[in-house]
Amino acid sequence: MNQLGKIRVGIAGTGRLAQALGRSLHQRGLPVTAIAGRDLRRTSEAADFIGMGVQNSAVQSVSLPALAEVASHVIVAVPDDALPLVVKTLADSPSPVRVVLHTCGSRGPEALAELAERGASCGASCGTLHPLQTISTREQGAADLPGSYFGITASGEALEWALEICRLLDGHPLVIPPERRPLYHAAAVMASNYIVAMIDAAAILMEQAGVPSGQALPALAPLIEASVRNSLAAGPVQALTGPIERGDAQTVASHLHALGDAPESVRHLYRSAGLHASQIARRKSPGVDRRKIEALLSDNEG
Repeated sequence: MNQLGKIRVGIAGTGRLAQALGRSLHQRGLPVTAIAGRDLRRTSEAADFIGMGVQNSAVQSVSLPALAEVASHVIVAVPDDALPLVVKTLADSPSPVRVVLHTCGSRGPEALAELAERGASCGASCGTLHPLQTISTREQGAADLPGSYFGITASGEALEWALEICRLLDGHPLVIPPERRPLYHAAAVMASNYIVAMIDAAAILMEQAGVPSGQALPALAPLIEASVRNSLAAGPVQALTGPIERGDAQTVASHLHALGDAPESVRHLYRSAGLHASQIARRKSPGVDRRKIEALLSDNEG
């Protein structure tokens, strides 16, 4: 079902994702009628960003209570803890919203249940459209969202609209059962946020080893990039190298000793990641005895 040009799209939220998604849709032929937020100045700036470069297609900046009056289809792109207030505000509006999608990764359509309970004509037309993409700035997000995967949990018209948005952005839909969304989101967090944490921990250790702070990340960059590239191309099992893959318990023991002055979180991260790396290594070389390494990594530091 092609709904382009027949609906009025509103976006609730003015953060990086809201602006990046709004601009991507606006520039690809799904005009955004309005964007709503609590701070009117910020909302106006977000509207200007979304409408930038699209002639004769201005985006209104409105308050949250007014959004349902000007939009039939709404994307709620706010942090998880702000979702209940936005849902209540839309539900309290006398103007019913036809379809609502939210962008929270760990929650499904149940987060929009109050819309149906309050009488808005939502019902089955509620769902989730979560971009499986990191958004560090609105500009980067607008550039990287097209072609991304999207975690979708929806039914009825909401599902049709979510899939249409996905197609419009040249994206790839991942249909996730509602009860498994926390697992899906945990995977996304590990693939994005935890990689950032791992890079930061490596940079801390490089600086403790005497590498100037300005050189730590540039020095690690080629290694990080090659490891990620190899993992995605050949899979983690084939890409794994290093002392744990080789079964070199002596080197691992020396690392653990040297980590004595590292932050506690870094020490725990080394041990936890090492234990999982050992499980990957078991898949790669089942015949290697890894009990000594795993005992070292499992040792309680107290």
